[in-house]
Amino acid sequence: MPTNQQIADQFGLLAKLMDIHQENSFKAKSYAAAAFAIERLPAELSEMERSTIPHLKGIGASSAQKIMELLDGGQLQLLDDLLGKTPAGILEMMQIKGLGPKKIATIWKEMEIETIGELLYACTENRLLRYKGFGEKTQKNVSSSIEFFLRHKGHFLWAELETYVQRMEQVVQERFPDYTMESCGSFKRQLPTLDALEWATNIPTVQLLPFLQELECEITSRQDAYISAKGLESVELRFYHSASTSTAVTAFRQNCSESFLHAWNEQFHHQWESVVSESEIFSSCSVPFIPSFLREDPSIIDQVLSQPTVSVIQPHDIKGIIHSHSDWSDGANTIEEMAVVCQQLGMEYLVISDHSKSAFYANGLQEERVKSQHQYIDELNRKLSPFVIFKSIECDILNDGVLDYSDALLSTFDLVIASVHSNLNMDQDKAMHRLLRAIEHPATTILGHPTGRLLLSRKGYPIDHEKIIDACISNRVAIEINAHPRRLDLDWSWVAKAQEKGAMLSINPDAHVIEGFKDVRYGVLAAQKGGLQKTHNLSSLNLNAFQQYLKENRKIK
Repeated sequence: MPTNQQIADQFGLLAKLMDIHQENSFKAKSYAAAAFAIERLPAELSEMERSTIPHLKGIGASSAQKIMELLDGGQLQLLDDLLGKTPAGILEMMQIKGLGPKKIATIWKEMEIETIGELLYACTENRLLRYKGFGEKTQKNVSSSIEFFLRHKGHFLWAELETYVQRMEQVVQERFPDYTMESCGSFKRQLPTLDALEWATNIPTVQLLPFLQELECEITSRQDAYISAKGLESVELRFYHSASTSTAVTAFRQNCSESFLHAWNEQFHHQWESVVSESEIFSSCSVPFIPSFLREDPSIIDQVLSQPTVSVIQPHDIKGIIHSHSDWSDGANTIEEMAVVCQQLGMEYLVISDHSKSAFYANGLQEERVKSQHQYIDELNRKLSPFVIFKSIECDILNDGVLDYSDALLSTFDLVIASVHSNLNMDQDKAMHRLLRAIEHPATTILGHPTGRLLLSRKGYPIDHEKIIDACISNRVAIEINAHPRRLDLDWSWVAKAQEKGAMLSINPDAHVIEGFKDVRYGVLAAQKGGLQKTHNLSSLNLNAFQQYLKENRKIK
């Protein structure tokens, strides 16, 4: 038999869902009032005479009928019906501080956002500011509340934990200067998402344990050579103890995928157990050094043995910022401000790619505004020469695969980034038809974030990656590696295949604020896992080479 608190919770949820679904507001208010009244009853409803329930203060006939329904069967049919029509992400959104039913209704029905991860990304794009009831302060509070909520779910983006790792290592090394502690595991392998941070150390567990407790970490597991703890940020911390003076072998084991380590052990039979560094592990086996981020597929072992090692892309190899949004659409900075910072960062060019007209939620550019922006960019180029601002657009791929502007207008851009932003719930046939048609359009220069995924919140639409790669090569379209840490799309696992086939990729920050330029680094780290070389990255071309690339690959006149 349900308690008063359980019944009140059901009524409260019913009222909120009715508001979210924009159903009878009078009834929603009456159910909310009933929830308030039920919580304050001095006796349990289950013990009362049924005939007295409709006469209780704050409970009318309709609410009384639903109380009977709960008392008799433990369920509320109207609530079940509403829950069945509500995406799981919307239900999760109800747990976010500062988001009431009316705001959630706007987010879902008007912004077409269905998960808290999508909502957090929308905050980074300043998208909420365009809707009634969402000011700058509200957007910031929503963003902070979501980040707090996600931290406590125990899964994190690589980028979210980088500073935490550095701070933890600094604190531990200051306390234990005579010992070593090496980061290892998923973080060291540069995996896009993490559920734990790991270290190999020779600090005795009897000394490390009380120190972690001083840091207010909750110890969740303890063995002779292993400690697991939960940090203040709800991050799981794992420490692997090595009794020897070196932690190299322990770190090496954690820095390899299971399949890589199995293949290594089969081939080299533990010849490397007495070494004092990871580089010595490789040299002792006569194998060129393989960085942690490449120790995924065992085939890399034979690859480095059979051919000279080619350097993977580095952050300093990026020569220009491609894909950035200004205050003409949903960015926070002027084009001139962005260009000046690009120059200060040592970049040679900036590609401004504001949203196209169908992205109404992002203040997408209507045709006349495109012409005005191009005139403005011409003025800035005269002022900032030899630095160059390129005229681009992030052009929506519409539901049928058609691009958002006429061919005549598309021909006025230096380059076009074609991306899907709406109607994301597609099966593979629909997604492939839509993308392939856009790729085949002569105006398309770059395919933006190919799957539309948002890490830890949206899987993205299913695509046949090989067919997309082949189509991009055939149509001379570069494939974006969107560097925003919530996207990292194209995924690193397809980078090697794309490069092997001869595709051009493009590490782009998709920056909506100047600080977003720094995200390029996360794109580089993801690309490194796929072994990307700078010769296959569009944003690594210097200004002259980039201009030549655009000239040679321009297919629309």
